Amino acid sequence: MSLDKKKHWETVYETKNPDQVSWTQDIPKTSLEFIRSFQLKKTAKIIDIGGGESKLVDYLLKEGFENISVLDISSKSIEKTKNRLGEKAKKVNWIVSDILEFKPNTTYDVWHDRATFHFLTKPDQIKKYIKIAKISVNGFITIGTFSKNGPKKCSGLDIKQYNENELTLEFKDGFKKIECLTEDHITPFKTLQNFIFCSFKRD
Repeated sequence: MSLDKKKHWETVYETKNPDQVSWTQDIPKTSLEFIRSFQLKKTAKIIDIGGGESKLVDYLLKEGFENISVLDISSKSIEKTKNRLGEKAKKVNWIVSDILEFKPNTTYDVWHDRATFHFLTKPDQIKKYIKIAKISVNGFITIGTFSKNGPKKCSGLDIKQYNENELTLEFKDGFKKIECLTEDHITPFKTLQNFIFCSFKRD
């Protein structure tokens, strides 16, 4: 399964530009607001799960964060982001891995995930993800998924929609909810996708 998944995402990033995929955001406003709300030191360790070509890393670097990791299953997406960042890419720790196979060698103050978690549609996958998050996080988690008013598929794959209650329940063993909000994301094709974002603190 993992090889098929990897192949799918390598093909997506090989063949499409940011303006051709629905998740592209010029400014990851909600993610940044959550991260700022945690009032972190600039040395805080932040990992962006499924970071791909996201511009979150650009903004975190601009804000002076010194310990940023970006994880993605697609080496192509990471290569593109490194090219975009140029010299600054050397300040980032890049990890090519399926999240379900990630073996962290450190703990993180912030685990950020916009639109990776909702691709896990089977209970055992969700359990495994949360288990990895629990051993990886000593601070905060921010998760963004499609809401009940959002799409049922993304990039041709099935996803799992969430509401606030369901997302909170998934993370209740080990994490305490701070706040949740919904956001309309306008895609490059000018369609709307409704997301729910929740932040949690490690218990």
